[in-house]
Amino acid sequence: MISVCMATYNGSAYVEAQLRSILSQLSATDEVIVSDDGSTDDTIAVIRGIADPRIVILSHPHVGTTRNFYAALDQAKGDYIFLSDQDDVWLPGKVSRSLLHLASCDLVVTDARVTDEALHVVADSLFGIMHSGAGLWKNWFACTFYGSAMAFKRSVLEASRPYPSASTIAHDWWIGIVAQMVGKVCFVEEPLLLYRRHAGTVTQVNSKSLFTRSPRPLYVKIYARIQMLYYIIRYRLTH
Repeated sequence: MISVCMATYNGSAYVEAQLRSILSQLSATDEVIVSDDGSTDDTIAVIRGIADPRIVILSHPHVGTTRNFYAALDQAKGDYIFLSDQDDVWLPGKVSRSLLHLASCDLVVTDARVTDEALHVVADSLFGIMHSGAGLWKNWFACTFYGSAMAFKRSVLEASRPYPSASTIAHDWWIGIVAQMVGKVCFVEEPLLLYRRHAGTVTQVNSKSLFTRSPRPLYVKIYARIQMLYYIIRYRLTH
């Protein structure tokens, strides 16, 4: 069974296209868990309008992106977990190709084509821009785990609990780092996602420096790496 975990917040403009691209690749016994973070637009109405019994909707007050994803993950029943943003589009074969790689890997990150708001491709490879690749310390220093492109076995999800309480540590960063410590991570150089960038996105994929990929102050980025180092050391000592 596959569980797709999606976090939404005011995503009515794009969420239907994303959900349809996902549902077309799933079986009747799979599920899509949508955790909505208190949207004030008609995101929930759009999702309900799809009328697919595989969609499970969770709704709660605003808790932020990371906690919103954790809420979805905590309800996942699948043996394989896929993460999904609300505004991308999965290309045909994303699920089947990811499952093929999960036969020998515990977590996979697939490449993506970067697009503008209207899904016009502006870069053929997200990996090429972000210098993506496996490695614990590489990804501690500059995270290249992008949740929208990640899939992993249930064993990785279980190993990632309890989740860090630090708000500076994103869900995909933590799960990727845990997978590096407990299993095999594979970065697949095959674009299986249209990674939509628009006015509401945060990560700057055209940035040449890790220090300008997000608008967070430099001291926050440094502090986040110190916190992650603490969690890595604690994990090593307790597992």
